Amino acid sequence: MPVLIPVLGDQLTPAISSLADADPAATVVLMMEVADETGYVRHHKAKLAYIMSAMRHHAEALRAAGWRVDYVRLDDPDNSGSFTGEVARAIERHAADRIVVTEAGEWRVAAMLDAWATRFAIPVEVRPDTRFLVRHDEFAEWAGRQRGRLVMEGFYREMRIRTDLLMDGAKPAGGRWNFDKENRKPAQADLLMPRPLAFAPDAITRDVLAMVTDRFAGHPGSLDRFGWAVTAAQAEAQAAYFFAHTLPRFGDYEDAMLTGERHLWHSILSPYINSGLLDPVDLCRRAEAEYRAGRAPLNSVEGYVRQLIGWREYMRGIYWREGPGYVDRNFLGHTRNLPSWYWTGETDAHCLREALGQTLDTAHAHHIQRLMVTGNFALLIGADPAQVHRWYLEVYLDAYEWVELPNTLGMSQFGDGGLFGTKPYISSGAYIDRMSDYCGRCRYDVKQRIGPDACPFNALYWDFLARHEDKLRANPRLRGPYSSWDRFGPETQQATRAQAAAFLDDLDAGGPDGY
Repeated sequence: MPVLIPVLGDQLTPAISSLADADPAATVVLMMEVADETGYVRHHKAKLAYIMSAMRHHAEALRAAGWRVDYVRLDDPDNSGSFTGEVARAIERHAADRIVVTEAGEWRVAAMLDAWATRFAIPVEVRPDTRFLVRHDEFAEWAGRQRGRLVMEGFYREMRIRTDLLMDGAKPAGGRWNFDKENRKPAQADLLMPRPLAFAPDAITRDVLAMVTDRFAGHPGSLDRFGWAVTAAQAEAQAAYFFAHTLPRFGDYEDAMLTGERHLWHSILSPYINSGLLDPVDLCRRAEAEYRAGRAPLNSVEGYVRQLIGWREYMRGIYWREGPGYVDRNFLGHTRNLPSWYWTGETDAHCLREALGQTLDTAHAHHIQRLMVTGNFALLIGADPAQVHRWYLEVYLDAYEWVELPNTLGMSQFGDGGLFGTKPYISSGAYIDRMSDYCGRCRYDVKQRIGPDACPFNALYWDFLARHEDKLRANPRLRGPYSSWDRFGPETQQATRAQAAAFLDDLDAGGPDGY
């Protein structure tokens, strides 16, 4: 009687904890494509194709390594449509005597796994996910030691010490923990800019692409340019390319945006890390080796390491600490719907058209496009943060709820009122103009606040501050903006807010951009 080990779509790691001490001869690995997972939000077509193709390739890799894999495809006519239903069928097929599974990555699936203990008449063991540095109880203990707002910087420093990454004895390499101030340079067009690798779909991927095209025609996004890695070897090839060609300039330009340049010097590795094809700590150690060898500057390497062992681990800790009700927080009381063109990219605002267009084409955009373009706009118009969360969860290849929800609802939309963010991440058009070439190609004028050609971000920025003055004026990091608003005087303030109101009225009426 074998042990049944379900391996989920974000657990594509050969050394996953559920398999760590298993005997291949006495184990059945169960992998499942189920309708519950493909349809709980309208996932981008490329996201669905990536996950299912990577799962099928991982199943083949496990078989080649000697494991017995029971793989249930989405189009199997007997597919029950749920993890629980497929586990029940597998227990009957294989006469399994117990279940071992690695803990789920989100609350919704964790509840299913917890229910298996009473649903099935065999023992169920749920193991910690050892691919992360910090257990849930360890993060809760760390958070309990903090006074007031949770601040990622202190957590990050503890992770540096724990892993000994970028440490010179007891001190941080270079004498500083954080080089973020050096990583805010605008970029210039460069014909020699590196391009991430693209992988031609093989027979397995082509089958998945055909199925997704047929079954999910109503979901957002395109499959026309699908070239994502779907195996550990392909993901490793992209990682090696990043270290050799893009890491040296990643830090300087990690916040930059350029028309037509969809990746710049970013690694494009987050989908592979979050699904389990790559090990984040291994990537950090390889990045550090590039610095120690003199091939990459410290600001680039520190920035990359901070994203993985700092921000990524921190977001997971926040997600599990705050519980399933976190998604319902709405500190600012925002209720507006996102514009329909978030699903089409059809807008005259060039920055939004660029960020949305590449998102719909590729299921990817880098963090500043997400935070300071699409997220900034959604916050300024007062979009419902739960709806914004669902949109980000739908459209990005690397979006799993444990990492996406706190990033979106907490950091981007300030829905938790500043649990870990020191202020709302808002800006007028000036920030976008400083960090990109978008504004010079836009039909709107970034220098204007009022009038038919004025950049929408400008009036919306000041109107946001005025709308939420009762909750935000006391924030020390907003003293400067509120002082500037006060200097406008009543007449200018009224004209600015009227401009924003006209924009929002037309947006609600279905206008293309609010005018």
